[in-house]
Amino acid sequence: MRQFRSKYIGDRAFYKRVILIALPMIAQHAISSFVSLLDNIMIGRVGTEQMSGVAIINTLMFVYNICVFGGTSGAGIFGTQYYGKGDYEGQKYAFRFKIYITIAIAVIAMLLFGFFGTELIQLYLSDSGDVGNVQLALEFGHQYLSIMMIGLLPFALTNAYVSSIRESGHTFVPMLAGVIAMFTNLFLNWLLIFGVGPFPQWGVAGAAIATVISRYVELLIVAIWAHRHTDINRYLVGAYKSPYIPGNVLKGIILKGTPLMLNELFWAAGMATITQCYAVRGLEVVAALNISSTISNLFNVVYIQLGGCIAIVVGQFLGAGKLDEARDAQRKVTVFSVFCCAMMSIIMIIIGRFFPNLYATEESIKELAVIFIIISAAVMPICAYCHCSYFTLRSGGKTISTFIFDSGFTWVLAIPIASFLAKGTGLSIILVFLLVQALELIKAVIGFFMVRKGSWLVNIVKEN
Repeated sequence: MRQFRSKYIGDRAFYKRVILIALPMIAQHAISSFVSLLDNIMIGRVGTEQMSGVAIINTLMFVYNICVFGGTSGAGIFGTQYYGKGDYEGQKYAFRFKIYITIAIAVIAMLLFGFFGTELIQLYLSDSGDVGNVQLALEFGHQYLSIMMIGLLPFALTNAYVSSIRESGHTFVPMLAGVIAMFTNLFLNWLLIFGVGPFPQWGVAGAAIATVISRYVELLIVAIWAHRHTDINRYLVGAYKSPYIPGNVLKGIILKGTPLMLNELFWAAGMATITQCYAVRGLEVVAALNISSTISNLFNVVYIQLGGCIAIVVGQFLGAGKLDEARDAQRKVTVFSVFCCAMMSIIMIIIGRFFPNLYATEESIKELAVIFIIISAAVMPICAYCHCSYFTLRSGGKTISTFIFDSGFTWVLAIPIASFLAKGTGLSIILVFLLVQALELIKAVIGFFMVRKGSWLVNIVKEN
């Protein structure tokens, strides 16, 4: 028992360090998810078609958001290890790369949504169900997307700054900026969706306007603070005086970062594709998935941010050449994450039985949403383990391995099975959803062996 504790359970100082890093990230993500939840409920109170149209656009925006995350992640591996090494010039080059790549991703997304937005929305609409008006959902979705495009660039730049600030272990200010932005979003939603006082009742358009404004608010707070505190963010000194990135650093980021960025792209596209497989069963399924994913996103913040904590803690150990400490920290954070998510799973099941009643939609949609919530909660601890495995591999620059583990699994196994079950069988959507979610068990086993192999224990900035 003592050996087990020393191997898998950390001391007070260890958990203090983990919590100090993770708690602001969890708080920011939790508040963001909670405000998104309230935003979603507000739209859900307007009508099923409005809720479904917004849900479809949020699925597309999820792909964009993950692409931005992937674009910063490759440079982030280097940024974290450069910080652990005390090399602020190297961290500056990583930051410059993030600015370039996030702007490029934002421009590409604007062109894609601008020219093919309607076609993308139609992929998720089907007349096979008995609930809702598909044409109305398309119109509301297109209206929401046209406004949301204005917020693509500030979101991208915010991520470039926030990821660099977090790599240095400073997570409070990004949390504070996120909190202010989210409450700005919530307040403006209340005013513009329902037309409170002198404000117009803009419904879906009001929700989009509120989101765009909040993204500009967050960018201003983060960027102004970062540049006014260059004693903390030393990589920003002279960051914009030159576009220069040394060839060896650029080559390293591209070689390590490209598979990671492609992984995020293909994984997010894969999740959107699986959602599209479910959507062929009708607007009823789209609405129920929207309700269940809204509450799932709130509870998933724990394992998502603890995975990010692994990237920071383990990455800093690796950059400092402390490989044994990196392995020890990885084990203990993973166990901590799975334990926390087991607790969250129980709470989510209890709350999830009543949550759909907050929406002004059909009873059949509410009943289906409850079942989706219970299934999602049951697999949460398994998802936590998979997430920790992913960030462990990523922290050591094993981006090809992460691509195989994440995107490879999604496209080779999850999508074909989801497509076959949803489109090629007469199984109920509940059973289809359950079987697809259960595939996380296979992924967890794969992650266990990949992490145990230890190939991720690499100091990449020393090699570079």
